[in-house]
Amino acid sequence: MKIEIDVEEFARQIKEGKGLSGKDGALTPLIKQLTEMTLQAELESHLAQDLTRNRKNGYTSKTMKTEHGAFELETPRDRNGSFEPEIIKKNQTHMSDEIEKKMLSLFSLGSSYSQIIDHIQDMYGVSFSKPAITAVTDKLIPMLQEWKKRPLESIYPFVYLDAIHYKVREEGHYVSKAFYTVLGVNIEGKKEILGLYLNESEGAKFWLQVLTDLQNRGVEDILIASVDGLKGFPEAINAVFPHTEVQLCIVHQIRNSLKYVASKNQKQFASELKTVYQANTKEEAEEALDRLEEKWGKKYPIVFESWRGKWENLTHYFKYSKEIRRIIYTTNIIESVHRQFRTLTKTKGAFPTDNSLLKLLFAGIRNAEKKWTMPIRNWSLTISQLNIHFRDRLKNALHLV
Repeated sequence: MKIEIDVEEFARQIKEGKGLSGKDGALTPLIKQLTEMTLQAELESHLAQDLTRNRKNGYTSKTMKTEHGAFELETPRDRNGSFEPEIIKKNQTHMSDEIEKKMLSLFSLGSSYSQIIDHIQDMYGVSFSKPAITAVTDKLIPMLQEWKKRPLESIYPFVYLDAIHYKVREEGHYVSKAFYTVLGVNIEGKKEILGLYLNESEGAKFWLQVLTDLQNRGVEDILIASVDGLKGFPEAINAVFPHTEVQLCIVHQIRNSLKYVASKNQKQFASELKTVYQANTKEEAEEALDRLEEKWGKKYPIVFESWRGKWENLTHYFKYSKEIRRIIYTTNIIESVHRQFRTLTKTKGAFPTDNSLLKLLFAGIRNAEKKWTMPIRNWSLTISQLNIHFRDRLKNALHLV
């Protein structure tokens, strides 16, 4: 089989601005001929090695989709049906992973299936159905399962935990489910999502499962865990990582406090509350809280009951330098990840299955982690300060004598 291509026509198309690839690409006819020639050679090789009485038996036609455009491919057949082509499998309908990569890229940016179909049609001149797009994005699910089981580092100076809620269909109706993200900062100061966990309610039993999973994947120690008042978490972490300090998020505590303050007093109360959480020492913070309670305690007793009840876990950060305080006093570092999740899912409303949501969040995680190539700000100073407080626990990780 000879390749037949009109060189003059090919040159004319290029001069007129027709692209080599994409919709109606000038290369498409050449790719078709090269592919069919290779298939023909594969069949002839197969027949030469076949000891049975076998021979050619016409062609079957199917539409092939490539980044260079779509074309009708004539695949040769044999009489016995034993020919299995290698270059283009029997059920294969596109020739490279370029289109799949583009689909997954668009999916990870939050594009809907309809938008992905339109983009692919515009770029490559080939059409895909929504089930076909689903089949491609479903390839993320086994990757997600492998990611969830991957080994972790032995020590994380900081770990953050927070939840984001979504509507997911279950038994014929939609229910709100909490998806918990666990983000770690490793010994090099780089961020890493350690896990993504689903549970309909918080509790010590659930958190024990999460922390045991981290332990089973290689985590031996966590210095400080910053959380947003997660129910049952302090008890669970003490069972798995008994030396970990649990720092409650100050920003969440402030927001929750202001919910119980009359709107006319919120601005003044918030300003005076700064004297508590911006104090230089824990002792100064306690004195400031006492003064604040003397002034506002009778009006808003529930606010002060909350601060007093959580005081130990709210005030761990006072023992550290400003570099460490900045990192642990709030869970904003993980909330920025959740903002990216919301951007991805803002047009979705609800999801038909857990996996339909998880594969989208996983795609978002992969996108985010591509940008996490540098340590967090002032990491050299931060790890030096941590070494003062946790030298015995850090010396192996830092290779200290």
